[in-house]
Amino acid sequence: MKITKSITLGICSALLLSSLAACSKNDTSSPSAEATKQTKDVKITFFNTSAEVNNVFEDLFKTYHELNPNVSIELIPTPIGGGQLEKFQSLLASGNPATIANLDPATILQFKDKFADLESEKAKYEKLTKQGAVDGALLDGKFLGVPWTAQGYGLLYNKRVVEEAIGGTFDPASVKTRNDLEALFKKIEASGKAPVMIHGADWSLGAHYLGLAYSLQSKNVDENRKFVESLKKGDIQLANNPQFSGLMDTFDLLKKYNARKNDPLVADYMKDSGDFAKGNAAFYFMGDWTWAVIGTLEGRDKEFGMIPVPISNNPTDYGNTQVAYSAPKLLAVDKSGSTPEQQNAAKAFIEWMVTSEQGQSAIVNKMGLSMPYKEVKVKGTNVISDAVTKYVDQGQVINIGVINYLPTDWWSKTGASMQKYLVGKIDRKGLADEVQMYWKSYSGK
Repeated sequence: MKITKSITLGICSALLLSSLAACSKNDTSSPSAEATKQTKDVKITFFNTSAEVNNVFEDLFKTYHELNPNVSIELIPTPIGGGQLEKFQSLLASGNPATIANLDPATILQFKDKFADLESEKAKYEKLTKQGAVDGALLDGKFLGVPWTAQGYGLLYNKRVVEEAIGGTFDPASVKTRNDLEALFKKIEASGKAPVMIHGADWSLGAHYLGLAYSLQSKNVDENRKFVESLKKGDIQLANNPQFSGLMDTFDLLKKYNARKNDPLVADYMKDSGDFAKGNAAFYFMGDWTWAVIGTLEGRDKEFGMIPVPISNNPTDYGNTQVAYSAPKLLAVDKSGSTPEQQNAAKAFIEWMVTSEQGQSAIVNKMGLSMPYKEVKVKGTNVISDAVTKYVDQGQVINIGVINYLPTDWWSKTGASMQKYLVGKIDRKGLADEVQMYWKSYSGK
């Protein structure tokens, strides 16, 4: 499950826009899951953009149906990496939207008029989740989606490979600057191993890596939103921004030591994750969601961790000791084409999914994800999520909430520019110019 997996929206036709505008049914308030147990048959659908765990959701729906025979849930799957929003949009336009949608917060914000306001559920989830989880899920102040997982990303490391290279125990806190990281890379390269793996997909380069430039401006999301608005107006030159420059200086270092440097745009997620897990690269710019792949591999190494991406040689700079962390997906309930019975059934299922042992086991053990909930009844096996949790407990995280307010194509457009930079088709100035032009294209919008 990638922390940001949406796809570029094309220009909507007049027919599509009118169809979307025509879809509306009143929302309904939701009592507790127990009180909403269905007495008559109801069928709901679940639109899933966490495509790599489609089968886990299908098994979960079967379990829920066994416990609640009157409720059947049909999965609407999507492919990994492409066509997800177009499919969601077409369902809305057809007047047959999914009852529950597992979406990026930014997508929910874009289509906020189509989803139920879950204000009546808010207090309940504030009690169930860890501090800040519900606040972090608010979109323009409204509770439109239930957080069900929390994820972090940075530089994953294979403990065995790193420690063999340095000849001792690796302390992740020892890497506080770019120079620290380069010194470590040199030792790893001297040991005969590739220091780092860069996944060449646009979502990884555009959303996860370059996206840090917007989140590192300030710890305050509203301030970061103002920064983006200044980019749109042309009031700020990205090339002169210290966070952007520092981030790209570090990217140059990653490029230099990239295991895929001879063919950096292959972007085979399964192979990249597998090669890292088996020790063919010491570090991997990725998130804890990759455990869904790594955790199932035979012959893999056992111990992994994460360090932040250092963006300067000043250890106190924001970002050098923090990892990116967010609720990457929210579960939203449709109000545009779903009946009150379907809405209540959807809310009851969501509550069961995040609080029951069966639901939590599916999320934590089968999907390999962590949950922002106080009472998790099962013990997970995702050691990378455990590493992220340590940063969370210490308050050492980057608030990346600004991405929820960015245009739907921000990562694919700027990700394409990052791909060109990765293969040397454009230089640093060319990259900055292309990204700057992208933001200027939104001037006045």
